[in-house]
Amino acid sequence: MAHFMSYVICISLLAFAPLCFSVKTNSGYLYPQYYDRSCPEAKEIVNSVVAKAVAKEARMAASLIRLHFHDCFVKGCDASLLLDSTGSLISEKRSNPNRNSARGFEVIDEIKSELEKACPNVVSCADILALAAKDSTVLTGGPSWEVPLGRRDSRDASLSGSNQNIPAPNNTFQTILTKFKLKGLDVVDLVALSGSHTIGNARCTSFRQRLYNQTGNGQPDTTLDQSYAAQLRTRCPRSGGDQILFNLDFVSPTKFDNSYFKLLLASKGLLSSDQVLVTRSEASLDLVKKYAENNEIFFEQFAKSMLKMGNISPLTGSRGEIRKRCRKMNN
Repeated sequence: MAHFMSYVICISLLAFAPLCFSVKTNSGYLYPQYYDRSCPEAKEIVNSVVAKAVAKEARMAASLIRLHFHDCFVKGCDASLLLDSTGSLISEKRSNPNRNSARGFEVIDEIKSELEKACPNVVSCADILALAAKDSTVLTGGPSWEVPLGRRDSRDASLSGSNQNIPAPNNTFQTILTKFKLKGLDVVDLVALSGSHTIGNARCTSFRQRLYNQTGNGQPDTTLDQSYAAQLRTRCPRSGGDQILFNLDFVSPTKFDNSYFKLLLASKGLLSSDQVLVTRSEASLDLVKKYAENNEIFFEQFAKSMLKMGNISPLTGSRGEIRKRCRKMNN
């Protein structure tokens, strides 16, 4: 009966139990049981491929979560990010936030291939991204939630939207919050979702200015712990080395936990966009303190915020299509 319910949230009192969530969109419903009849093994197939990929390379978990985020923030959660460039379409993969950075596309391709064998033309690439993000979180020790399903895939992409809408490492706190608010998210979602930086890496080019020239005066960022900055400078030079990778959370880089927030309070956030959560807003600072003190509260809010983000402007009903291959439209 989930598709007759406009808005249901079930939160178990057990700390690590999944959330169940069904939601009405403008033209239809998303609900976790969407594929139960048409492709009953869909969730198991996604989980199996993601588990294999993360076992092979721990970093892949963060990469898959990021794909979902970078997809939803452009035109909604419609898999537009996955489209390759064609004669008439410029791929979002070429945008500044994604170029030489977004990764994991081959894992999505493998999931789609397996799903097409099991149940052709049924499971959307947009839903694959949502499920893969949840599975990646759980596989690295994070919370679980029931993913509402039924998204369809876009037939276009937006390079300009990707360049403009996705928060950047050097954005001010207010700019980042505005980008979240434009998607129906708030400061609680901003801080909780930033917690995904408890896993994954960032490139030297993403934080170099903090080490050498934060405000244009040739001085490092004073909000960055100076001993940590000195350590970073040994591997992130003033010029060159753009693609050298650094752990966003050096304490437990492959474990999804609240260590990221503890590092922020110690002035050891790697990206400027991380550290401003502590230095530029009392509201966000209070949330950082709360999540640093209580892992369960962070996990509960992260799951809620991922559900909220996953509901940004999905295509449902007859809008969009179910792509046969995630990298290209059907015709």
